Amino acid sequence: MPAERVPGKPTTRRYSDQEKVQAVRLVRQLRAELGSEYGTVQRIAKQLGYGIESVRSWVRQADIDEGVTAGTTTADVERLKRLEQENRELRRANAILKSASAFFTGSSTLRGEVGSTGR
Repeated sequence: MPAERVPGKPTTRRYSDQEKVQAVRLVRQLRAELGSEYGTVQRIAKQLGYGIESVRSWVRQADIDEGVTAGTTTADVERLKRLEQENRELRRANAILKSASAFFTGSSTLRGEVGSTGR
């Protein structure tokens, strides 16, 4: 039985890495056979039952990753995400240290003032 669908809300299909690699390979083979890029993505996507734009983006990203076209590689994107996360964590730790420093500096100043005026 097919899963019950909510009207107006499309389902998102997750493709495995093997499915993506296969689709890219088939598009490239068809392009080589035909000697043209026109319609190859649509034809392969239809044969496999995949979304046309999904296949098109996989082929585009594979071309970038292999250096065929210019762009940000998958490895660079992952590296940027990791560095941005590290940056956020360091900023958070820095803010905590600043507030702790202000707390301890403020409380020692108060003790010093109270001690000097009280005696």
